[in-house]
Amino acid sequence: MNRSLVILLGALALATAIFAGSYFIAQRTTIMCCTDARDDLSWLKTEFHLSDAEMARVRQLHAGYLPKCAEICAKIAAKKQEFKTLLGTGTNLTAEAKAKLNEIAALRAQCQAQMLQHFAAVSQVMPPDQGRRYLAEMRKLTLGNHEQMEQSMSGAMGHEHHP
Repeated sequence: MNRSLVILLGALALATAIFAGSYFIAQRTTIMCCTDARDDLSWLKTEFHLSDAEMARVRQLHAGYLPKCAEICAKIAAKKQEFKTLLGTGTNLTAEAKAKLNEIAALRAQCQAQMLQHFAAVSQVMPPDQGRRYLAEMRKLTLGNHEQMEQSMSGAMGHEHHP
């Protein structure tokens, strides 16, 4: 009886391993087949069930937004380099360095505002339910990291930051 139980449990473990392996391979294959590596927007059509016309409009909006995004990213990178230069090897934060941080923060806020406007425009060319879902997800991605950090530092998540 004991030997039968061991064989049964071994067969069950083997079947579970085969099933799990097959599942993960099938999932990975599906992802690879359903997305186009040359097209960073292809996932939108599948995820939000967009028609060809809706997808064409999304692509048009995306193409119009990319130069604005690149411009603000370049400005942020330049200000960050200026800030790094101002910091030098010193240990104190100078008034000039603080001012540069404020400039970087203003550019990041401008970037977030432009992103949110872009996401709102994209959501409006989608079917209403899908557009709301897309906009909610993009807002979470755009603002979420900052909010999580703010909550953790403010004690809102049960963690207090102590100097």
